[in-house]
Amino acid sequence: MNKIFPSAEAALKDIVADGQLMAVGGFGLCGIPEALIDALRDSGVKDLTVISNNAGVDGFGLGKLLETRQIKKMISSYVGENKEFERQYLAGELELEFTPQGTLAEKLRAGGAGIPAFFTKTGVGTLVAEGKELREFDGETYVMERSLVPDIALVKAEVADKSGNLRFNMTARNFNPAAATAGKMCVVEVERIVETGELAPDDIHLPGIYVHRIVHNPTPEKRIEKRTTRDRK
Repeated sequence: MNKIFPSAEAALKDIVADGQLMAVGGFGLCGIPEALIDALRDSGVKDLTVISNNAGVDGFGLGKLLETRQIKKMISSYVGENKEFERQYLAGELELEFTPQGTLAEKLRAGGAGIPAFFTKTGVGTLVAEGKELREFDGETYVMERSLVPDIALVKAEVADKSGNLRFNMTARNFNPAAATAGKMCVVEVERIVETGELAPDDIHLPGIYVHRIVHNPTPEKRIEKRTTRDRK
């Protein structure tokens, strides 16, 4: 089975649709699938619910999809770097499901593991727990959280072999493996493609069984969210 597609546009063409639930890997701008986000924007699909720790920044990452009004709801932990996000949310134009960061990671991990829900102490007594089932275990109150199983997962990795086995680059791994395992369909953007067997087994961070399509993007921009420097003496 050939998993390699000639472009991000070709990889998404017959699988994206209006109203889908999508997971997008990355943390801020670190480890985001830049080419796949651009292709999703260009596809014109709308009314998307997007799971991502951050909502990108103005004009880059998921911020591009907010500018084109293709996202109707975000399931996120942190959205403070995006003025357009703030404007749409305060104007009632964008839905938001705030989720604690660890809970969001576990929602995806549980979805990939076939676990429909789990209990956590995080969020008890806050707005996060409103409308959710509470239960006591050993004298402590826990809130039930439903797992997430997105229709599509868009993921970034450093290297893939032709079978879809992936290796991530340091902190750019972040939410990508969890998003990949949870998605019913996983499309991965990589900087390098090697032959099957070229990656040592211990170097594989995610088995190819979770990956359905591969897109080669050898020169991503890798923009830095906030560049800070100091003068050298």
